[in-house]
Amino acid sequence: MAVLPIRIYPDKVLRQKASPVDAVTPDIQRLVDDMAETMYAAPGVGLAANQVGVLLRIFVIDTANEDEPSDLRVFINPTILERSGEVVWKEGCLSFPGVSENVERAEKVVVKALDRNGEPFTLQAEGLLAIAIQHENEHLDGELMIDHLGPVRKRLVQRKLQKRPSVDADT
Repeated sequence: MAVLPIRIYPDKVLRQKASPVDAVTPDIQRLVDDMAETMYAAPGVGLAANQVGVLLRIFVIDTANEDEPSDLRVFINPTILERSGEVVWKEGCLSFPGVSENVERAEKVVVKALDRNGEPFTLQAEGLLAIAIQHENEHLDGELMIDHLGPVRKRLVQRKLQKRPSVDADT
């Protein structure tokens, strides 16, 4: 397994729509494992494939607390089937280091996807897991956390990120 470089906003790949995974192959499973290792190293609770520069419909999530065993969940070709309720949650994002903003989302979701082995599943989620599923699923469509912000908050976040030292001038 390897820790992959995380793309930081305004990297253009973050705005691109990811393509479906045709088959869950050993290469896809290796990518999933690398994404999980990258998410844990960051540390974060979720990571979408395009955040590591891969335009495939895959994300990983682990919402377990530090004192709990890992609860890694893999979502390949996810589709949110239902949304209900409303909640405002203070969200962060590995592609927006140091930024956390209040975002309104559905309180509960039902999602279907394939797991790491290519087996289909359906999951009902609420709380942090529901928030993370919505957040990561939006990444796969090229949508970002800041798209939920008003114009003033969005400008403040963009300014904050512009003041960060650039790690890679090509992004």
